[in-house]
Amino acid sequence: MRKLYGGANSRALRSLWMLEELALDYEHVPVDFARKETRSPEYLAINPNGRIPALVDGELVLWESMAINLYLARTYDGGLWPADPADQARALQWSFWAMTETEAPLVEALANRFLLPADQRKPERIERAERALAAPLAVLDGALAGRPALVGERFGVADLNVASVLAWMRLVGFATGATPHVGRWLDACLARPAFARARRR
Repeated sequence: MRKLYGGANSRALRSLWMLEELALDYEHVPVDFARKETRSPEYLAINPNGRIPALVDGELVLWESMAINLYLARTYDGGLWPADPADQARALQWSFWAMTETEAPLVEALANRFLLPADQRKPERIERAERALAAPLAVLDGALAGRPALVGERFGVADLNVASVLAWMRLVGFATGATPHVGRWLDACLARPAFARARRR
């Protein structure tokens, strides 16, 4: 039985969503980094970085949410992994893009909205994060103009990976009015039943 370690209130949500989309049997092992459960000897034997998520699938032990999702989509064909090599490359491109272009400002906004103690939160950093997202969101909006999905014509691994990062926009209250194609697409992605099931984990 494959196991996914991490809570749904963390980056593990991305991989829980993937497992639910693929309808795979798995055991969810909640690990709470706030309680330092990621620093236990048992967990460090699985992921020596002390971070979540981590996947154990048979003999394979894998960390990093994007690596886990790309592995699952490619290994367990649920229609999320593109067949064409060029489209596979585009799926990789968008997955890496989400991490390098959008995750850091969203983490900063989350920290200053919820995670830091109230006396350490700086509203100006939330505003700075929103400004930093403007350029990458404009790029994404252009890519989604007149298109239902990032790669091909239907929801796939690229959409799941990017939407799983941008879902934090909804949490911190960032609007998508300036990027209507992003707003439409993100709403459709987050309305998927598999995402709702993953959030309940």
